[in-house]
This record gives sequence, structure tokens and C-alpha cells, in this order.
Amino acid sequence: MPSNLQGGKAFGLLKAQQRDKLEEVNKEFMEDQKYRDEEDLAEKLDSFKNKYAEFDLNDQGEIDMMGLKRMMEKLGVPKTHLEMKKMISEVTGGCSDTINYRDFVKMMLGKRSAVLKLVSVCVRACFNLFSFCLVSVLENSVMQNSSSVFY
Repeated sequence: MPSNLQGGKAFGLLKAQQRDKLEEVNKEFMEDQKYRDEEDLAEKLDSFKNKYAEFDLNDQGEIDMMGLKRMMEKLGVPKTHLEMKKMISEVTGGCSDTINYRDFVKMMLGKRSAVLKLVSVCVRACFNLFSFCLVSVLENSVMQNSSSVFY
């Protein structure tokens, strides 16, 4: 990274580099025979990349305990410290205290325990609710704008 960048520019460059690394992993999943039959794989991987980058708080390519805590709280399903440790252990097979992107994608695409399935369902439910609300707001905005043209 060029040393003359400051603040937002440096952060933007760092995030772009992070997304490039995550995209490389996505390409590996796209080429993996095990995931060839996964419906809408490219879209799912793109969504996973964006969510993962949002919660990788230390920009080290891993979600640590604080990143997972933030994710769960933002999704409206806060977890205790012990529950989060269990989730990380299940995702990583007990090998790490952080979740790397490959493990995150495998978790989202593969079979998961009840705890992880619950989180996945909550993520999807929150996304669907957000999408519904966004569409409703946009429809209301369009209707208000079109009705004001006639007055």
C-alpha cells in the first residue's frame, strides 16, 4: 500500500485488497466440483464476501470473537461468550479462535449444527425482512412522488 495515503483512502485501499483476496477464495469454490450443483452459487458467494468483509473488524482475513459478537447483535440474535466460542469451535473444527473466509463459506454452504443452522435461518430471515421493507419504502416513495405530480 502506498505510504502517502491517509485515512479514508488508505482504508478504502485496504478493503479493496481484502475483497480481492476473498474473491480468489470464491473462485476456488466456483471451480470445486463439490459445489457445482449449488443453486445461485455466484450470487451466494458474492453475498458471503460482502458480509464477511463487513464483520472482519481487524482486516486480517478472519472474524474474531468481537466480529462474531457484532454480527450476532446486528442480526438481532445476540449470543453469550460461551455460545460464540462454541460456534467458532464448530466452524473451525476446534483448530482456531477465529473464523477464516474458507471456513465461513463452508459453513454457509455445507451441513451445519443446530446452532449454526439457527444463525443461518436468522440471517436469511433478517435479509428477507430487510428486502421486504426496502421494497415497501421504495413503492411508497414512488407512489408519493407520482401522486404529487397530479396536484
